[in-house]
Amino acid sequence: MSRRNNAELLGPILGSVSRSFYLSIRWLPRKLRKPVGLAYLLARATDTVADTAEVPGPSRSEMLSTLGAAIAGEISPDAILHLIASFAPLQKNQAERKLIESLADCFVVLYRFDAEDRANIRALLEKITKGQQLDISRFSDATQPRALATDLELHEYTYLVAGCVGEFWTRLCFRHVRDFTELLETEMLDLGKRYGNGLQLINILRDAPSDLHAGRCYFPMQELEEVGLEPTQILREPARFEFVLEKWQEEAERGLRAGLSYVHAIRNRRLRGATALPALIGARTLALLRAAGPAELHRAIKVPRSEVRAIVARLVITLAEQSQIETMFHQLIR
Repeated sequence: MSRRNNAELLGPILGSVSRSFYLSIRWLPRKLRKPVGLAYLLARATDTVADTAEVPGPSRSEMLSTLGAAIAGEISPDAILHLIASFAPLQKNQAERKLIESLADCFVVLYRFDAEDRANIRALLEKITKGQQLDISRFSDATQPRALATDLELHEYTYLVAGCVGEFWTRLCFRHVRDFTELLETEMLDLGKRYGNGLQLINILRDAPSDLHAGRCYFPMQELEEVGLEPTQILREPARFEFVLEKWQEEAERGLRAGLSYVHAIRNRRLRGATALPALIGARTLALLRAAGPAELHRAIKVPRSEVRAIVARLVITLAEQSQIETMFHQLIR
């Protein structure tokens, strides 16, 4: 793989399949950009495979297992050539199609990392693909909407697809960034996990309308029964769902506040800014969701690009100063 192609993979391709996260990666110290960027690309690729609705669930699960085994180094990367040929043409989103077509290049980059970075990426993707496999098995039939059984299942899912990302980020930073933080690694790992969980809950709350239409309900059946709802009734009777909605909004905010504590402990300003950005965008998203109330279940909620640019600009202007980040967070989450 040429340097030019490498730059394309971790530049335009990465930018095309991410939104706010790509902005965070650009802020990172150089030593962190490539492993974090590649981990994101691999996670996005596995997610694309898991979500390709044109392929039956069992086939998606099998392909995801093959891709996971190749990432783990258990089988040759050549084993994914069939996956690329069969899944790439099915992608309606051209950026995701390009990503699947570039998977072989991702493996070239993966094998160029040192053993510790490669091991961290593999451990992360093992957890993420486990969460995606659970999704496929739990929501195998879109015509039969179902909910997760308990809050334990929801917590398991948010950890497997996002909380573990906070841990991955933390381990990389302790190894690559001198004087990374004033806290112990165990403390940062816990805060990072809670931060990731909170960000994923924001995603679940934001994507609830499309998920419910697709037969996926991440809100626990145990809690729906307490307010007398079935998953199929949520969109028809959103007001009755408000109690459950507010509970998980509060849980998401606790995760974002753990992220704020994580950010405050970081000494490096560039890294602090990169780590703060998802929390600030998450705070604004949560404010929009709360303002919409149950009506959020009937329309997409997203922070406009102009607001995202304004948040980034303010971070730059203030040099990611700790007190300014806290002020921004409290203004955005109102």
